[in-house]
Amino acid sequence: MDGNGRWAKKRHLPRAMGHQRGAEAVRKLVRALPGSGLDVLTLYAFSSENWKRPEDEVDDLMALMKRFLKSDLKDLIANGIRLKIIGDYKALSPDLVEQLDQALAHTAQGRAGTLAVALNYGSQQEIARAAAAAAAEGAVTVEAIERHLDTADLPPLDLLIRTSGEIRLSNFLLWQAAYAEMWFTDVLWPDFTPAHLEDALASFAGRERRYGGR
Repeated sequence: MDGNGRWAKKRHLPRAMGHQRGAEAVRKLVRALPGSGLDVLTLYAFSSENWKRPEDEVDDLMALMKRFLKSDLKDLIANGIRLKIIGDYKALSPDLVEQLDQALAHTAQGRAGTLAVALNYGSQQEIARAAAAAAAEGAVTVEAIERHLDTADLPPLDLLIRTSGEIRLSNFLLWQAAYAEMWFTDVLWPDFTPAHLEDALASFAGRERRYGGR
């Protein structure tokens, strides 16, 4: 979800306003998840590299997450959406960790779809943790590493979307994206709507996936 800062800059607004509008875009997508045919929607909310940003911006992002959990948890439960967190979220502030743990528990029975949120996530770090855990058990194989990935209980990644014109993965789901289709758009994240998601899904549906075969 890229482009919050540029969206705000284009409008001569503070970056915090861009993040707020980005959160609204998240809310619209999550509400469209039931009935969309998607099993899982994974959102890259805060990377392990985002700690390098100015402290006030990090504080704004964490406050947004707290407000989202407080305001939208009932909607997640009512719509049967299971929340899952990938990344080292336990390293976040204790009050946010408590909120996240409560949200995970309250949505655990959701069957209409899964909202996976990457918090304090970095794919290289995830792969290193998984490989170390596999080595502690014995042989380091593809299957052993996959068992220890944060996404082990999720279906394979089919489609990876990146907004704002950036054409790179930025340490997101590197292992999982091995055979994923990719869709890039110039749309800044705060302007991304369920209609844009439908466009991406339509593009995906028209592709032939060969997984290395002919």
